[in-house]
Amino acid sequence: MSRLAIPKTYKLFVGGKFPRSESGRTTEVSSPAGVFIANVAKASRKDARDAVVAARAAWAGWSGASAYNRGQVLYRVAEMLEGRLDQFVAEIVESTGVKPADARAEVTAAIDCLVWHAGWTDKFAQVHGGANPVAGPFFNLSVPESTGVVALIAPSVAGTSLLGLVSSIAPVLTTGNAVVVIASELAPCAAMTFAEVLATSDVPGGVVNILTGSVAEIAPWLASHADVNAIDLTGAERDIAVECERAAAETLMRVVRPGTFGATESAFNRIAAFVETKTVWHTKSLA
Repeated sequence: MSRLAIPKTYKLFVGGKFPRSESGRTTEVSSPAGVFIANVAKASRKDARDAVVAARAAWAGWSGASAYNRGQVLYRVAEMLEGRLDQFVAEIVESTGVKPADARAEVTAAIDCLVWHAGWTDKFAQVHGGANPVAGPFFNLSVPESTGVVALIAPSVAGTSLLGLVSSIAPVLTTGNAVVVIASELAPCAAMTFAEVLATSDVPGGVVNILTGSVAEIAPWLASHADVNAIDLTGAERDIAVECERAAAETLMRVVRPGTFGATESAFNRIAAFVETKTVWHTKSLA
């Protein structure tokens, strides 16, 4: 006797938990051939606000952790993603229609991205910061610190449903920021399965919050939120990016425009995009 398949309903990922949208709305995700895959929560403005609250509450602990510890956590996420590689490959093939070899290449690239950034957590400050030459008996040191809560719009084109999300999140987490990210609108399933990886890893709840639904509906509200410190519009369409940048100007937040980082751009510059530099003066001993 054959059994009925159990269609999956993907919820949001906010504060380390998987709540439904407060609006109760969902949207269907289908394969390129039009075959139903799953229902996905359609986030509302209230969900976006809840995600920002969760990120703000988690930011102090994450930014206050040692850089070495953050590296260990990111490496653990890479390990767990590696352990579910076949699942991600199958999911990406089903939802985007790419060839299995291309899907596998995307997942392995996402794993490599996490490992690379894990290695930078305790090295970035030495490269981006340093001692400054000044006149007088003083030490003058520049130290990079996290910006705070960063909103991200993940790319929503073929071949980026997972890699686009990971390559957006990893640089921001490296220096201790907390994240609210809108997943690929066209193929969000891999992003929400990645949320399951995060939930069962050592990433503290609220450090990464993943929303699904309409970018046009959610992004402008994140851009105008006074408790969001920066926004990366890399995955936004031009009209939405312009609207978000105007909204962000009201709170003077840092904005990364689409196209800022090209294919050959150093990933190091992505990390540097979301840090603030603190300069410290200290008197030299005159003894």
